[in-house]
Amino acid sequence: MKIDVLTLFPEMFNGVFGTSILGKAQEKGIVELAAINFRAYANNKHNTVDDYPYGGGGGMVLKPEPMFAAVEDLVKDAGEKPRIVLMCPQGERFTQRKAEELSSAEHLIFVCGHYEGYDERIREHLVTDELSIGDYVLTGGELPAMVVIDAVVRLLPGVLGNETSAVTDSFSTGLLEYPHYTRPASFRGMDVPEVLISGHHGRIDAWRREQSLLRTLQRRPDLLEQAELSAKERSWLEEQRRLSEQERKEQCGPAADDGGTT
Repeated sequence: MKIDVLTLFPEMFNGVFGTSILGKAQEKGIVELAAINFRAYANNKHNTVDDYPYGGGGGMVLKPEPMFAAVEDLVKDAGEKPRIVLMCPQGERFTQRKAEELSSAEHLIFVCGHYEGYDERIREHLVTDELSIGDYVLTGGELPAMVVIDAVVRLLPGVLGNETSAVTDSFSTGLLEYPHYTRPASFRGMDVPEVLISGHHGRIDAWRREQSLLRTLQRRPDLLEQAELSAKERSWLEEQRRLSEQERKEQCGPAADDGGTT
C-alpha cells in the first residue's frame, strides 16, 4: 500500500511514520508513507495556498489550485485510482469498519487542511471520502490523518506480529474486547480469573465471548443494536440488563418521600 499525506507541516509526521508499527511496516516493505508539503504546488510567487473567502467572513480558505495540482502529480503514474481522503469535521465518523474498508485500497491520499476550511470545489470535485474522528475541532487535519493511517496500516497482512490481534480488537467484531491478564496469577490479593489458567480452550473462548458481551453492554450498549448475536446471547443480555437494573434500584433504596399532601 502507498499512503501520501498532503499537508503544510510534513515534519509533524516524521516521528509517527518512523517508529512503532508504522515504522516496522515500512521496513518490511508493506507500506510506503510520505508527507508532502502542498505549498510547493502553489502557482504564485509568494507560494500562498489560502485566501479570503468570497462573501466575507472570518478566517482564510484553502485555495483549490495547489490541492488539485498536488493530487494530479501524485496520481499521474498511478494504476488504480486512489482514495482521496479529506480530513474534515463535517465528514463521516471514522470507525473500525471504515478502517477495514480503506485497508483494501492500493493507494490512499490524505488531505490535511488548516485555517477556516477548504474551497468547496476541493470537496465536491477532488476527494472521494470525507472523514472525521469525532465531534470536535482541531487546528488542522494532521493529527486526525495520523489516527486514521495508524488504524488502517495495522490491518495490513504482515504488519502485526500476531495476525489474530487485529481480528479480536475492540470494534472489529462489533463488540468491545474482553479483559486481558498476564503474570503473575495473583497480585496483591487480586487474582486472574481461574478459567484463564485452566488450559480448557473451549471454556476460555466462552468466557471471553461472555465478557465481551458484558463489557459492551456496560460501556457501549449502542453497539449491540448492530452486533451479530445468537438468540441465546440476546436472551442472556436481557437477563443481565434486568439484573443490573434491579441492583441499581436496590442501591438507590426506596424513593424518598417528597413531603407532599393529598
